[in-house]
Amino acid sequence: MADGQQSSYEDLCTFLLSMYCFEFSNHCTCFAFRDQEHIVFGRNSDFLTELEKLYMNCLYQLDGGYSFQGNTTAFVQMEDGVNEYGLAVGLTFVYPKVHKAGLNAGMLVRYVLEKCRTTKEAIDFLQEIPIASQQILTVVDVFGDMAVVECNPYEVEVILPKDGEEFVVTANNYNSEKLSAYKNSEEVDDWNSSERYKVAYQALKAQNNHFSLKCAEEILSGKYGFMCQYDRKTGADTVWSVIYDVKERKIYRVEGNPVRKGFKEDKRFHFRCIG
Repeated sequence: MADGQQSSYEDLCTFLLSMYCFEFSNHCTCFAFRDQEHIVFGRNSDFLTELEKLYMNCLYQLDGGYSFQGNTTAFVQMEDGVNEYGLAVGLTFVYPKVHKAGLNAGMLVRYVLEKCRTTKEAIDFLQEIPIASQQILTVVDVFGDMAVVECNPYEVEVILPKDGEEFVVTANNYNSEKLSAYKNSEEVDDWNSSERYKVAYQALKAQNNHFSLKCAEEILSGKYGFMCQYDRKTGADTVWSVIYDVKERKIYRVEGNPVRKGFKEDKRFHFRCIG
């Protein structure tokens, strides 16, 4: 890979392993929900417009790992994806108050997609591995098990659906008491993270645990309140939006902002049949 980039191995490793350990302007929203008919993961990726042409949708079939489809603006690292076993995972970045040697956010997502079949396996991995950066991972599997995992180099907190709720949601800030000391300060521009979280949470709560793909599309498209209605003149926008219909093994994606473009089914990826 270093040869292909015409760079040294050391420079490439330095770039990849230190990413997300410094200020990084990607701000996203993730959620997952389940009912008798649906197990769905949704994510908006908000990024700098000047870098949106670097966004890639990738299909990987690897020796020694599970095949997956993923989205990224960060080279070989992944920011969301779903693998052949129907495990979906997405990243929301938190401003790095602390960092340490370990795997950074994009590498964590990549590893989960390549090596984990279930939400439990993903959680076990995140509780054991050295972590370099501050992030939140949202995970859901074909059995409907879902979690938001708030983590950094020193703490890992697993947030499951609240009593009476069949969904999880997060944006770009910690919500657990355990990681409250690492939350974004008021000086950090996290692109309306609190508002996006509130909008998504209230929209999902209003469904009374009866969900639909349309609901997922409408949340990500800002039909319930501020979600992706950025002013491109400021250099910010939603650069892709994705829905992984885990139960039905289907993928829907918008290459751009879902306010202006519609979701289209992507039929390229082949899921493993699970009885």
